[in-house]
Amino acid sequence: MNDDQRIHPSKVADDRASLTSFLDYQRATLAMKCAGLTGEQLKRKAIPTSGLTLLGLVRHAASVERSWFRFVVNAEEVKAPWPGEVDGTFAEFDVEDADVGEAFDVWHEECVRARAVASAFDSLDDTVNFRGETMSLRYVLTHMIEEYARHNGHGDLLREAIDGAVGE
Repeated sequence: MNDDQRIHPSKVADDRASLTSFLDYQRATLAMKCAGLTGEQLKRKAIPTSGLTLLGLVRHAASVERSWFRFVVNAEEVKAPWPGEVDGTFAEFDVEDADVGEAFDVWHEECVRARAVASAFDSLDDTVNFRGETMSLRYVLTHMIEEYARHNGHGDLLREAIDGAVGE
């Protein structure tokens, strides 16, 4: 995991560039946590007290990208890429029979679409109304940074338990 190819956010950018670059940085961090692992390793429940896997985090990220940017912000009629629940857990976390390539393809596609949705807004202060709540693009971008940062912390622990690799 020493080959850090992430683009670090500018320390002097405006708000929009800061938020979008921090979100892309967090996306790249998740990719870095998964880099170089086999499908079996990506599916490994590496922490005995948790059912989380790196592949489950990738699939969850794809679902969250789709949900927030396409469903909430862009008002598209989309369904979860892995619908339903398995034993009370969202289906994206059930990776036993998951296709690793498909998961990464869906995630990358959702990131591309999310960037396009966000770039269509003139201002971070532009809002959408979703189920009676008004939210700005600024809020959605900030929420997504938080979502990735939290799960990248999980990814740190998973990766270290899988092969000992540590790093940001």
